[in-house]
Amino acid sequence: MNELEGLNALIIEPHAGMRATIHNMLNLCGVSKIDHVGGSNQAVKHLDLKHYDLILCEYALEGGQDGQQLLEDVRHHKLMPLSTMFFMVTAEGDYGKVVSAAELGPTDYILKPFTADRLLERIGRGLERRNALLPVYELMEAGSQREAIAACIVGEAAHPRYVVDFLRLRAELHVFLGEAAEAEPIYRRLIETKAIAWARLGLAKTLFLRERYDEARDMLEDIVDANKNFVDAYDWLARTHEAIGALDAAQSVLTQAVAVSPHAVRRLRKLGETALEAGDHETAERILKQVVGKARYSEFKDPQDHVLLVQTLVRKGDPVQAAAVIRDLDKSMAFQKHTPLCSAIASSLVHEYTGNDERLAQSLTTALAACGDAPELRADIKLELARTCIQNGMQEGAADVVRDVMRNARNGAAMARAMAVFENAGQAELAQQLARESRQQVVDLVATGAAKAKQGDFKGAVVLMEEAVTKLPDNPQVVFNAALAALKCLENDGWDERLGQQALGYIAGVRRLDPVNPKLPALAGLHRQILDKYDKSPRQKAG
Repeated sequence: MNELEGLNALIIEPHAGMRATIHNMLNLCGVSKIDHVGGSNQAVKHLDLKHYDLILCEYALEGGQDGQQLLEDVRHHKLMPLSTMFFMVTAEGDYGKVVSAAELGPTDYILKPFTADRLLERIGRGLERRNALLPVYELMEAGSQREAIAACIVGEAAHPRYVVDFLRLRAELHVFLGEAAEAEPIYRRLIETKAIAWARLGLAKTLFLRERYDEARDMLEDIVDANKNFVDAYDWLARTHEAIGALDAAQSVLTQAVAVSPHAVRRLRKLGETALEAGDHETAERILKQVVGKARYSEFKDPQDHVLLVQTLVRKGDPVQAAAVIRDLDKSMAFQKHTPLCSAIASSLVHEYTGNDERLAQSLTTALAACGDAPELRADIKLELARTCIQNGMQEGAADVVRDVMRNARNGAAMARAMAVFENAGQAELAQQLARESRQQVVDLVATGAAKAKQGDFKGAVVLMEEAVTKLPDNPQVVFNAALAALKCLENDGWDERLGQQALGYIAGVRRLDPVNPKLPALAGLHRQILDKYDKSPRQKAG
């Protein structure tokens, strides 16, 4: 099978003997470019540096994370291109448990024990499927979603064996483009063809995205009742409960999901956050301790987890244990970007509780100085800092923090949470004033960028909006106008590869932040026109 000769492979297997065996089997299959690692953290480091055509991953990894959870993390953090074939190697006893664990499963499963011939057969089958879907994958990764939908329709006719794969991709592309109504009949067709759990989940998503929460909730409850291992369905059910304000129900669902998937840090973190917001400090403490413990050795560790745990412990009246968590933060994450800021915020909570006014003032001053350079810091943690400042006579600092959160608010609910910090302190009028100022600052910023473009200074508009996105990465209005500035610059000043990629990233950002923005189709249309103008369209390259 000559096609295999050019493939590069990664083996993820904790046992050296088994790594050597699989390596030899791949050699027999014709694969010679092979890397291997013993665990998930090493795998993440490799995937961050290099793209692989083929990954063979043992399900029963060591160190608190299984292969399915590694696959979840890798996909969530976009460390693996769509064209990578991911094979889960699993014992027969685990197969039933892992085959239904998530919406986005691996390319295929390989049951142990297996021979080189069986491995070759599985890879060959995966390669045939990948080659059929590759034109769609390339268009998707180039940001040409509309062309990718057209390619799916062509693929359905050309490769009837993979019609389900093409239909699924087409439905997901419509959802990505904010076209839930167009995705719904495709998912219904898939369900009628075969009652596939992920198709029913896709249909529930289309209901959620159109705010038909009751229908989405009922469907998701049916899905998890029928398939207790389908963790992605639990996640969406929790999101649905949260959207209608049922925090207790969301927490209950996440608790069930964590019981099924106890080592997924993102899911644990969400449960801890939900419990903290719902006022269930016992659960929040227990879960956030797990998050801090599991994330300590992860490539995706985040010092903000320690802040949430400290916040929980202080609310429980345990400053001694909270102080120990801060010492652990300073030691275990000394080189993380925002550790000093997170340590200062956490320390301020402890000092406020113990009444150490001098140390409290020092911590708040340190936190306020660093907070302006941390646009990606969670809004709820910033708002907790603002609350502490208000309660301790540092209103000006609190106003700066709240103003920053307001400027970066992605929707009305986020703005309302920011306003509540001052409203709860009896300063509703100031909250209104800050909201007006913040909205006006964003309007002025966008208008300045538009004015530069109108004067023909397209590069100046791009520079201005680049800086704005760096400071306000979650404001959909800012990200939209940054995308527009980049596209106008490309249209008028000529093609620039870096700016082209940047524009693509901004458009994806708008879709993430504001998927139902009515101007999105026009923005995407301008992007396609520019790609066509400079012969950069994947469709034209293929031709």
